[in-house]
Amino acid sequence: MAQPTQTVKLRIIQTSDVHGSFFPYDFIQRKETKGSLARVSSYVEKLRKDYGRNLILLDNGDILQGQPSCYYYNYVATDKENIVSKIYNYMKYDAVAFGNHDVEPGHKVYDKWVGEIQCPVLGANIIDKATGLPYVKPFTIIERDGVRVAVLGMLTPAIPNWLDEKLWAGLHFEDIVASAKKWVAYLKKNEKPDIIIGLFHSGWEGGIKTDQYSEDAVRTAAQQVDGLDLVLFGHDHHARKAVEKGPNGNDVLCLDPSANAQNVADAEITITKKDGKVVEKTISGEVHSIANEPVDEKYVSYFASDINEVKQYVDRKIGTIGKTMYTRDSFFGSSAFIDLVHNLQLRLTKADVSFNAPLQFNAEIKQGPIHVSDMFKLYKYENMLCVLRMTGEEIRRHLEMSYDMWVNTMKQKSDHIMLLDERNTSDLQKFGFRNMTFNFDSAAGIIYEVDVTKPDGQKVNIIKMQNGEKFDPKKWYMVAMNSYRANGGGELLTKGAGIPKDELKKRVVYESDHDLRHYLAQEIERMKKISPRPNNNWRFVPDSWAKPALARDRKLLFNE
Repeated sequence: MAQPTQTVKLRIIQTSDVHGSFFPYDFIQRKETKGSLARVSSYVEKLRKDYGRNLILLDNGDILQGQPSCYYYNYVATDKENIVSKIYNYMKYDAVAFGNHDVEPGHKVYDKWVGEIQCPVLGANIIDKATGLPYVKPFTIIERDGVRVAVLGMLTPAIPNWLDEKLWAGLHFEDIVASAKKWVAYLKKNEKPDIIIGLFHSGWEGGIKTDQYSEDAVRTAAQQVDGLDLVLFGHDHHARKAVEKGPNGNDVLCLDPSANAQNVADAEITITKKDGKVVEKTISGEVHSIANEPVDEKYVSYFASDINEVKQYVDRKIGTIGKTMYTRDSFFGSSAFIDLVHNLQLRLTKADVSFNAPLQFNAEIKQGPIHVSDMFKLYKYENMLCVLRMTGEEIRRHLEMSYDMWVNTMKQKSDHIMLLDERNTSDLQKFGFRNMTFNFDSAAGIIYEVDVTKPDGQKVNIIKMQNGEKFDPKKWYMVAMNSYRANGGGELLTKGAGIPKDELKKRVVYESDHDLRHYLAQEIERMKKISPRPNNNWRFVPDSWAKPALARDRKLLFNE
């Protein structure tokens, strides 16, 4: 007997790269904020009134790091349910995927987190070396009104380029496109879904490329993987809607909501089935801003004790600062903000040289009391502190690559001194620069100049050590840096300094037990009062070109 024709509408909402933006309160800036899951919750609940169980809520990872609320539950209140797990369960997420910043806290944190979450945690290309099988579920099947929806999770495989192996011990990360082809074929043969959604923690295209994998592979996956209907992605913090042609000429809708719960990816799928077979399928969607959505007061009330607990933690005073300092100064020369970290790294490790980059674009720590919250402005990520052996020439080449990504080669006085790209003004990791600002390493412990009229690879002239000794390109030096950089992050040590990736681990002579922020806070608390000033150990030259160009580009970037 023939079955009646049935039409089912599904609404798919995806968050990605939330980075701790859980509540309508920024614990770092200590003020109310627009982007948060409290507003996403309001939007989702409104849609659930119309769609009921046919609303499917997904998260694409990078949620375990970024705000003090994450740090507090990852490392301080470890006896309690992780706040991320609690939020996923409260909001009734249907499936979530791993992000690279979810791996960074290490097995102890994310294994506990996975065990607490009531929905499937996905990662088809995260392979357990002991079994050869995915470490978490590769996919999940969600059935709504007779429609079978397969959600396939993927994580960017570039983890080994950023993170020490102890954080992902026992794991291997497969190329996204190759893994997706294998798993989509499996799904079509064994699960026979009506819709296949890729939940990929990977950017659109570009990033790190090796012989084994590409960091950002969503566009390629949409073009090459036969069977994908919708790809919900993230990682690159760039809001995007695109439609790619699949290998059979079908349209594949791809949505990226960017970061910090400012937007959601919002898709509607309409399926018409007759006699159990799909006869019509339409997919539409957009990146939807949630800035104007109301705060979900029930959500805020449910998490009130968590909010208060984290507030008490970040409001603790640890010292005093004598003068306001700004990260924006770091782009234009030696700055108090960056040099404070440099000097503490050198003091803590007794290294000869320090590398450090601005991890935020425009943070400030105001004159007066320093609170725990300010430490998240001073140092955004949970990196460890490392010391590596490097030759003087490797130090120079490392800095050459950094400044080549940071500053322009000026051909005339009217040129930009900063290496800018107007297409990146809304990119949360570039802010108008061509490259990611957290790779703009400067150095302390040496005195040097950066000649912006010289070609790439020839800009940095190291004059001498900061203690007055001769700088020797052939001599071995101890160099302090964060664990991201020490592991090859940003490729400054590998492509820049020319150190083979597999040699980096052999170069490490020290790695801290705790994250760098912990030691910086401890040192400030010991000193009680700090009065940071620029070291003034490096500058852009020639002055007649650099000074007016710096003033022009500073006004362009910061309107000052």
